[in-house]
Amino acid sequence: MNEPIPGNPASHGFAKPSRDIALIDELRSADAESTCIEFKQNNADPKLIGVLSSALSNAARINEQAIAYILWGIDDASHAVTGTTFNPDVQKVGNEDFQFWLTKKLKPGLAFSFRTVGHPNGRIVILEIPAATSAPVEFSGTAYCRIGSATPKLSDHPELFQKLINNLRPYRWEKENAKSYLDADEVLKLLDYPKYFNLTDQNLPDQKTGILERLEADQLIAKDVGGRWNITNLGAILFATDLGKFDSSLARKSVRFVAYGGKNKSATVTHRRDGIKGYASGFEGLVGFINGLLPVNEHIGAALRESRPLFPEIAIRELIANALIHQDMTIQGAGPQVELFEDRIEITNPGEPLIRPDRMIDLPPRSRNEMLASLMRRMGFCEEQGSGLDKVVASIEVFQLPPLKIQAGGGSTQVILYGPRSFAEMNHSERVLACYQHAILKWLSGEKMKNATLCQRFGIEKKNAAQASQVIKAALAEGRIKVADPDHPRGGYLPFWG
Repeated sequence: MNEPIPGNPASHGFAKPSRDIALIDELRSADAESTCIEFKQNNADPKLIGVLSSALSNAARINEQAIAYILWGIDDASHAVTGTTFNPDVQKVGNEDFQFWLTKKLKPGLAFSFRTVGHPNGRIVILEIPAATSAPVEFSGTAYCRIGSATPKLSDHPELFQKLINNLRPYRWEKENAKSYLDADEVLKLLDYPKYFNLTDQNLPDQKTGILERLEADQLIAKDVGGRWNITNLGAILFATDLGKFDSSLARKSVRFVAYGGKNKSATVTHRRDGIKGYASGFEGLVGFINGLLPVNEHIGAALRESRPLFPEIAIRELIANALIHQDMTIQGAGPQVELFEDRIEITNPGEPLIRPDRMIDLPPRSRNEMLASLMRRMGFCEEQGSGLDKVVASIEVFQLPPLKIQAGGGSTQVILYGPRSFAEMNHSERVLACYQHAILKWLSGEKMKNATLCQRFGIEKKNAAQASQVIKAALAEGRIKVADPDHPRGGYLPFWG
């Protein structure tokens, strides 16, 4: 594999002139042209640039690089700065603006960028070409690849095509840069690095070098050019001291909490909290804040009267962690939201789930953000194995609450945790859903749901066991559960898929 190519500049902004000069000099320092770098002097043929853009974008993804480059004003043999007369801002293709023409010819759309740099040794033009992200990049309907300095058709090289497709699958938002070209002090000011060492149970190094090495090892930062650093999206979203100091698209991923003084959004807002810190840095504070607002419900146990919070604390913790981990980070302008009402709490995240809502309790989780999920599990914010929803449902049963409601649609996922309601106060659909979720818990523990266990889940007295039988009958009719052994129908029940 080729040596790593430097990553993209500060997100959604113009690169700093000093960074561009350092970038040019680092790219020139290679012994030969990389498959992700092309040097030109004044060759401005539009078709050649289009073919190169396709080939370099695909090559960058094949070689696991974020960016590929074409530099005008560099001798391709000696790598000396010669300067260039090429000006992409005035270039035309017929009567059409060159850059607009190139945008139309490259599919899927490619967010390339031209920059002119006043290098001390001459005028340089840089074309930054992002690596392919969703499909092979084509120019005029044909995808190209890179072999040495040649740009053959990708279709003529099936081994490269397959590698490209394989590398497209694990493309991760977490690896992209949130901020670039920072010195060590800037990195340590923007990231809550003491929290990182505390949560990962590591000793804090005495020197900056040691701190940066550890942050780099967990891909929270990455090397840039000129001895500087990039903060990745993963580093920012987890450990930012202030998300507002990053691009607005990242800042909007902060967690928003709203509490209402009634049962709907028309009620008075009693508390509001917009997250500032990264998820890992601010998680305990957020969960503690919410738990501190929860009303207390009086529960009469076997012998003593005791006070319990309205919702199980483990449920709040797991559901918020799941919303953070499983959200679709590519949806712009939206982040996780927690809303507390008088009788329920609603937790919403951008992106519909990768697993059917009715199978999220039993199936292994599938996350769009595996690096984020892995690190949060390692730091103890959520379950190491599974989604943690089994523990949520188990805690709901202990508190004898209505079932957990999971719904997806309109580009988001929402879970609703309801406050205490007796069996008599639950409606038909809630009773059937609770029966289905109870059957799942029993199946996960290697048992079968029975009338007696369902009575216990609902708090139904033994003399009223017929009420549980009616719920089981309805769940069977709706296809939520099935008889475990048709020859012994009273032997217990399983989820419909069990």
